[in-house]
Amino acid sequence: MSPRFMIPLIAGLAFAGPLLAEDGTPKGVVELFTAQGCASCPPADAAFRKLVSQGNVIALAYHVDYWNYLGWADTLSSKENTERQYGYARMMGRSNVYTPQAIVNGRDHLAGADLAGINGKINGYANEGKGLTVPVSARMGGDQLEIKLGAGQGKANVVIVYFDKEKTIDVEKGENSGQKISYLHSVTDVETVGMWDGKATTLTLPASVMEKPDLEGSAILLQSVTANGDPGAILGAAVVMAGKNI
Repeated sequence: MSPRFMIPLIAGLAFAGPLLAEDGTPKGVVELFTAQGCASCPPADAAFRKLVSQGNVIALAYHVDYWNYLGWADTLSSKENTERQYGYARMMGRSNVYTPQAIVNGRDHLAGADLAGINGKINGYANEGKGLTVPVSARMGGDQLEIKLGAGQGKANVVIVYFDKEKTIDVEKGENSGQKISYLHSVTDVETVGMWDGKATTLTLPASVMEKPDLEGSAILLQSVTANGDPGAILGAAVVMAGKNI
């Protein structure tokens, strides 16, 4: 899909528009919690690839570390990704987590391989007013990153999620031993960079927030949090990709 626009950014990054719905905003955000050592995850990883290729959803894959004891340490996993999944569980009143799990708009979960169900939930939220209702955009100006946030209801954090475009892994041990699996949009870091109080505002940050080694892409999420600091509903989002759009 051709980008709607492209504005040069530093270090080879570009603001890109392939993940937009027809009205110019993403239809939703899908976060997949997966693991290289999880036998039931490859079908979800394949469904996730299809979700990315749709071009109208911001899709992010968080590799968790709690299956590493099974014989293969996920090379893309982190304890921070696991903590984010547990944060969602607490927010939803759940006592457990699982893989593959998809979180849609930070609001609800379903099986990660259920592509039809994921799309159905995205469309349902859009119809119910629980989609990405707050406009989010970003641009570089000199040595600054400018993030524009529209008006809406409530309060939320401005979060930057950094991810790799694609990584192909030879899984040598564990439940998926012998498989070569290609992973898209695997998250490497998550950083809260500001706050939003419901009013239209512009957040100006130093360009250094995008100067991370080997940075390939990032998503900007406007995400509410619980009183305990756990992640909640995502109200708006934008994406930044490196090099060519996918």
